[in-house]
Amino acid sequence: MADMKIGIVGAAGRMGCALTRAVTEAKGCRVAAASERSGHAALGRDAGSLAGLDSLGVALVADAAALFASCDAVLDFTAPAATLEHARLAAKHGVILVTGTTGLEPADQKKIVAAAKKAAIVQAPNFSVGVNLAMALVEQTARVLDDAFDIEIVEMHHRHKVDAPSGTALGLGRAAAKGRGVALEKMSERGRDGITGARKKGAIGFAALRGGDVVGDHTVIFAGAAERIEITHKAGGREIFARGAVRAALWAKGKKPGLYSMQDVLGFTR
Repeated sequence: MADMKIGIVGAAGRMGCALTRAVTEAKGCRVAAASERSGHAALGRDAGSLAGLDSLGVALVADAAALFASCDAVLDFTAPAATLEHARLAAKHGVILVTGTTGLEPADQKKIVAAAKKAAIVQAPNFSVGVNLAMALVEQTARVLDDAFDIEIVEMHHRHKVDAPSGTALGLGRAAAKGRGVALEKMSERGRDGITGARKKGAIGFAALRGGDVVGDHTVIFAGAAERIEITHKAGGREIFARGAVRAALWAKGKKPGLYSMQDVLGFTR
C-alpha cells in the first residue's frame, strides 16, 4: 500500500520542523508538500533541510491550496486565521486535517465544525499521548471527588506563547468539568487579583505562567481537607506533539467526515 501523502503548513516554524521529522521517522507516510505564509524567508527551501534532515525534495511553497490538492492529510499547528482557511480547504478537497491550533474563538470553532461535515478533522489542544492520558485521569478523578475538593489548573509555557490559559489547560478544565457534570464556562475562574473574596465552591481555577523556554508544564490540583491530589504532565520537547499528530493522521485514514479528538485516536471514547 502506498504511503500516506502528508502536507505540513507552517513548515519553517519550530513545530513545523518537528512535524517534518516525525513524518519522516514514521512508517506508512511521507512528507509530500510543505508551505509557509507569503513572503516568508524560507520559501523555496527544502523542508527536510530546514528540519535538520537530508533533503526531501520538497520545497516550501506559499500556495496552501495547492498543498491540500496534492495530499491525503495536512498537519496544522499555525494560528486561528490560517487554521480556518485550512479547514475550508480540507472541506473543499475532502482531505484529512489534523490541527492543534489554540486560541480559537467560539465563532471560529463553529466554522471548524461545519468543515468537518465534509472532511475528517482531528482537533486537539494537545496531541501528546501523555497529556491525553492525563485528561482521561482528570475526568475520572473529578467524577469520583465531589466539590469538597477544589480544582486548580496551573500551566507554564515559554515567554513567546501568545494565548492564556493554554489550550491544553482549557482541555484539562473541560475534562474536569465533564467529570463533575458541569459547564466549564460557568465554573471557570481565570486569574485573581486584589480582594477577590472567598473561593467559589465548585469553581475550576486557572493560573498561567510564562517564562524562558518551557515547552509546556500542566498540573491539575484537587485540594481537599487534609489531602491533595495532583496530576502533572511535563513536556520535554515538541516531538511528543508531532508524533501524536502523525499518529492521528494515520488513524484518520479512511474515516468518514467528522470532528474527532485525540481521545478518539487513543480509544478513550469507546
